[in-house]
Amino acid sequence: MTSSPTPPPTLLVIAKEPRPGRVKTRLTPPFTPGQAAALAEAALTDTLEAVAAAPAARRVLVLDGRPGPWLPPGFEVVPQCAGGLDERLAAAFAQVTGPALLLGMDTPQVTPALLTVGFGDCEAYLGLAEDGGFWALGLAAPDPALLRGVPMSTDRTGAVQHERLLRAGLRVRMLPPLRDVDTAADARAVAEAAPGSRFAAAYNRLATGPERPGPVATGDGRSERAAAGARPVRGEAR
Repeated sequence: MTSSPTPPPTLLVIAKEPRPGRVKTRLTPPFTPGQAAALAEAALTDTLEAVAAAPAARRVLVLDGRPGPWLPPGFEVVPQCAGGLDERLAAAFAQVTGPALLLGMDTPQVTPALLTVGFGDCEAYLGLAEDGGFWALGLAAPDPALLRGVPMSTDRTGAVQHERLLRAGLRVRMLPPLRDVDTAADARAVAEAAPGSRFAAAYNRLATGPERPGPVATGDGRSERAAAGARPVRGEAR
């Protein structure tokens, strides 16, 4: 997925400590708060493992809460700032001075290949989420102003962020769209897309029972789309 040889970026993960009642509240019901937190921890673990396996100048976890045994070695941990999500994302980019790629903890199907980016022929990467948001944002020269004021958690968030990048004159490469885990239906779909993941294993442990969505088929590997790499889109960097 790399464009041309350039130094690897800093990889930023913005996340919440997976504590019951504080994460994945839209999974309850059908899952209990404790089960939702277990799914969140599995998603975060898969995400951090993918980041750990991808080339990076630094690996930084921007965390709301405290790190736990799910944190692998090799990560710096910095606290999230107060404020809305746009301010917290902007502050995360303010932690670095060189190229950086930021993602959240809601796409456990992400792979190291998806995170292996180069900025030789573009100034930005954007990975849209299927619900209208975005799962990843990369900037060759991080500028917090590119995020402040973008309306978050709407079905237009990704489109507005994309337009903000283009209006700043940046050449943008698009990463493959991924599905965020927000609802029980999302959790099932993502578990099916990443059958060899910790998230799928946790989902299958928890999804059996009355009024539960039911387990998915298990296996090795992750979705073909997640391994496809970046693609240029019309009117943008090629």
